[in-house]
Amino acid sequence: MTVTTRRSSTAAAPVVSDYQQSVADYWNHEKNPVNLRLGEVDGFYHHHYGIGDVDWSVLEGPEDTRDVRTIAELHRLECAQAELLADHLGAVAPEDRLLDSGCGRGGGSLVAHERFGCRVDGISISETQVAFAARQAEKRGVDGKVRFHLRNMLDTGFESGSFRGVWNNESTMYVDLSLLFGEYARLLARGGRYVTITGCYNDTYGLPSREVSTINAHYICDIHPRSAYFREMANHRLVPVSVVDLTAATIPYWELRAKSSLATGIEDTFLTAYKNGSFQYLLIAADRI
Repeated sequence: MTVTTRRSSTAAAPVVSDYQQSVADYWNHEKNPVNLRLGEVDGFYHHHYGIGDVDWSVLEGPEDTRDVRTIAELHRLECAQAELLADHLGAVAPEDRLLDSGCGRGGGSLVAHERFGCRVDGISISETQVAFAARQAEKRGVDGKVRFHLRNMLDTGFESGSFRGVWNNESTMYVDLSLLFGEYARLLARGGRYVTITGCYNDTYGLPSREVSTINAHYICDIHPRSAYFREMANHRLVPVSVVDLTAATIPYWELRAKSSLATGIEDTFLTAYKNGSFQYLLIAADRI
């Protein structure tokens, strides 16, 4: 696989398993409206969910504009989630370098560059996503500092210690955490910051609930237990400095999405899992020691 879009990496992403190839194939062909129509609001295309209180008035008023209002509100909530992640990257200077690992269509990378003015590299194993993200950076005139690469987050090929910050936004459930955090410990400079926002299953509930298993099947992923994040961070010199339970904060997003034209049928499963305690939505920020 190669990408020819200007200012994106042309090296083939090293796919390390048949499973990863299936994930790459899925995202190469994915055109879900929930991932596209929200980004059309302002050109920031995210591949994650949202947090915060909903303005329920968007469901009121003229019926012919209800869909537009609802989509704009869902996008506002997902942008709030992206900004919260950026808040936890710490003090980032314009001369620093950040890595958006599992960048999707590039929205998070553009948010970080807008916030910090630094160089940002985004990586994905989806050729389609990399090309799309590169076009968005070019449209905004920031493609000299925000670049996208067809690379594997488990084996990025970047130089050791070259990043001030690395993050995953809802993408860790596609990889082995031991391999992932080993790579990040290599990439981060000493004192660098790692941030993830992720869904994880609650160890105190027991084994994954039926709802968690349904989510796994829907997204072709393998949701990790909460304990695995802290165990593997400790094993790879990543020390948590902030842990935020966003479960309650994300429920309104799902409630609104369930009432929107973009509902995919998985909304009630997420809501049940969050409310029965088997599934949690966490932000974890950790420093590389």
